[in-house]
Amino acid sequence: MRYWAAARAAAGAEQERVDGERTVDDVIAELAGRHGDRLAAVLGRCSFLLDGQQLPRGTGRTLPATGELDVLPPFAGG
Repeated sequence: MRYWAAARAAAGAEQERVDGERTVDDVIAELAGRHGDRLAAVLGRCSFLLDGQQLPRGTGRTLPATGELDVLPPFAGG
């Protein structure tokens, strides 16, 4: 699990490990529980990449134990 920009600031870490195969939504809920309301608010606006491929939420997609999940908040600027 790698955090970028505002997600990194809210989590207080650049990356962390999430063990076991679970759905995207289960992982998001676990992370929000670990880090509290600040990260939960950011996660609600984030996009996710699994091994470099965009990953939609709410699909019931299971993350493989060896996959790398990137948490990307919306970026501003131009």
